[in-house]
Amino acid sequence: MKLKQRVVLLAILLVIFIFTKVFLIDNLDTSAANREDQRSFHRMMASLRVELDPRLDHTMQSPWEIAAQWVVPREVYPEETPELGAVMHAMSTKKIIKADVGYKGTQLKALLILEGGQKVVFKPKRYARDYVVEGEPYAGYDRHNAEVAAFHLDRILGFRRAPLVVGRFVNLRTEIKPVATEQLLGTFMTVGNSTCFYGKCYYCRETEPACADGDIMEGSVTLWLPDVWPLQKHRHPWGRTYREGKLARWEYDESYCDAVKKTSPYDSGPRLLDIIDTAIFDYLIGNADRHHYESFQDDEGASMLILLDNAKSFGNPALDERSILAPLYQCCIIRVSTWNRLNYLKSGVLKSALKTAMSHDPISPVLSDAHLDALEQRLLSILATVKQCTDQFGPDVVLVEDRMTLSHL
Repeated sequence: MKLKQRVVLLAILLVIFIFTKVFLIDNLDTSAANREDQRSFHRMMASLRVELDPRLDHTMQSPWEIAAQWVVPREVYPEETPELGAVMHAMSTKKIIKADVGYKGTQLKALLILEGGQKVVFKPKRYARDYVVEGEPYAGYDRHNAEVAAFHLDRILGFRRAPLVVGRFVNLRTEIKPVATEQLLGTFMTVGNSTCFYGKCYYCRETEPACADGDIMEGSVTLWLPDVWPLQKHRHPWGRTYREGKLARWEYDESYCDAVKKTSPYDSGPRLLDIIDTAIFDYLIGNADRHHYESFQDDEGASMLILLDNAKSFGNPALDERSILAPLYQCCIIRVSTWNRLNYLKSGVLKSALKTAMSHDPISPVLSDAHLDALEQRLLSILATVKQCTDQFGPDVVLVEDRMTLSHL
């Protein structure tokens, strides 16, 4: 063989060797990542049921101190939380030392201070479990049980971006009124034999109070995030106009996602993938009301999209509002870890997991069977949507590895 031919052959062999090595390394990395996703899923499944137990034998810290230390830029609570039951027990039982009107917003809520100085947001029961909210997908009052269910779905999906929520029964006459501010107390009334209040908010009306069963009111309490983590509010790029006959740009512009990808903080970093995770989360729970979202302040797009205010969910199990998925089907990208987790939850696993996760809650059963069944059908729709994307663009484009720096440009 001539020297020139040998050189060419060696060059070809070298190229084949390099490509083979890169391919093997990529496959090994992908395989390792998938194995870690699977291990994470099994750890979650093993810790689904959280017993509300007050004991914290291994630490001198209060439940509030423990929960505050969990919060970091990319999660509200860690994957492994042996103290979760104690924190949630404290949320559902600790003495209420002050009650005030809720923070500014459209829906009725109360701000409670629990023994030890911890703030929680109380949302009262307005509907029976099997009540169907008709009309627009964002219609109706807030659903307290939706907050509980959404928190546990956040755990199951492995996002860990929703503040802790637990159900609680409160005696309005003995627990709330004696420690209520004048502003809150002025909204209390008696309707028949029941104690009621209507609070202060944009849509709060004296003619539409929330009423207890006698003096006992069912509700949910959401743990206030630590003050050392101030929040920044953002307009959701796929927000609705809430005006009849007026569409948002994303509702008519097929190239809308391309424009979003050129806008900070969606042009790099994890925020756009967080938006798509949130769209999947919101579609599963039926929440079409995320017109704004919160992150931590001064994060330059690096912190998580925090899954706050999920109470406009689980209103109508028969309504699948596909427009909630617009970020997914318009951008056609999804985190590999999210895709893996969704596939692990197929074939009835999601329904069973959520039912188990919520079974410990003081207000259990949290959801009706109709809503649990709806989750299963919506999961299939999400998987089908991703398949359409991979069929059109290929899995290498659609499935984005979230363990590396992301750039969309």
